[in-house]
Amino acid sequence: MSKTESINIPLSQLVVGLTVKLPISWFNNPFFRNKVPVTSRAEIELINSLDITYVTVIDGHHLLANDEDVKEVVVEEVVAEFDIQGAIKKSVHSSQQRFNKAASDLRPAFSKVISDAEVSYRESATVVEQLMTHLNESKQPEIVFVTSVDKELSITQHSVSVAVLAMMMANSIGLSHSELRDLALGCVFHDVGKLKIPDAIRRKRTDLTTVEVNYMKTHPNLGYEMLDRSGLFPASVLDIVLHHHEFLDGSGYPNKLTEIKIPKLTQIAALANDYAGLLMKTGSPQVALGTLFKTRMGKHSKDLIQVLVKVLGIYPPGSIVKLSDGKIAKVMMTSPESKQPHVYSCNDRGGQATFRCLTDEDVTIIETIKIESLSEKLISTLQANSPVCFYISHIIE
Repeated sequence: MSKTESINIPLSQLVVGLTVKLPISWFNNPFFRNKVPVTSRAEIELINSLDITYVTVIDGHHLLANDEDVKEVVVEEVVAEFDIQGAIKKSVHSSQQRFNKAASDLRPAFSKVISDAEVSYRESATVVEQLMTHLNESKQPEIVFVTSVDKELSITQHSVSVAVLAMMMANSIGLSHSELRDLALGCVFHDVGKLKIPDAIRRKRTDLTTVEVNYMKTHPNLGYEMLDRSGLFPASVLDIVLHHHEFLDGSGYPNKLTEIKIPKLTQIAALANDYAGLLMKTGSPQVALGTLFKTRMGKHSKDLIQVLVKVLGIYPPGSIVKLSDGKIAKVMMTSPESKQPHVYSCNDRGGQATFRCLTDEDVTIIETIKIESLSEKLISTLQANSPVCFYISHIIE
């Protein structure tokens, strides 16, 4: 037996120091990676608890017993190698389709809020149930980068993205199914009042005048009135629509509420919406997160900000980064290792583009990169100028 070849050994011969591969798919193994360094007895016990009889040793052969004592397991049935790059690509593509459908399905719901409130409620509730289903598809859902084919996000696209962020936060802190549902419905409709703001103001590319700013600030009240007249929406949903721009220190609008008067669901929705707003202004998911830390402490709950960082990771999806192997990448999906998300990378000329699982390669992110420093080819390859939205995802086998 060569000391560098991969061999299959029974679990009884596992020792600390080996690097092994488990004969189960990447998604189903508890380490969330193909190569598993065995660093403790606890990890050996965890591997022993799995429904497997052997592992493949790929490094650390010198730690095994002498050749004559090693009982190599003969595997009659070859276990197919799990294509993690293909799985990431498939998951990103699926999430983009789901995001597009959710945003599209909300349009008729928005248009019928006044003319046919029952249909509007039913159609929006269907979208929310789909979001709930996608959230519960995995025990550990992740956030994935999705985008719009248009240069500007529509109200429904923004609303779905905010709903996803809020739901991921609420799921992380263990809120109930009914709370998650109301939170999602409130986020879905939080900006519906903007439909009553003239396009000349809502789509204005230059700075708004004071009068225009004040007009824009009426959209929570307009949205609340649109939904409240139907008598169909729960109070918690209406509160989110009316108060998603309130801050804990009383500096928000329309009612300048302070923390004690802002329900937890509304606080979560307000934080998710504020981050999404900062993202649209800065164009960078990580800069937006940094701005949130620098300028919003005291305006949002510190605990909730920490929850948002937990679900987004240190490098949120959509961030442009440089890897430790010299490649340039866009963060596509969060992973259980916050410093090693799933990415789409290329070389510095924009070539050799591929999806990658950094934890599987032991590659790290060394810095974020400003879009303006990228070449046109890199911007094109990584779609660096695309609007950043979020959806729920998990690795699809």
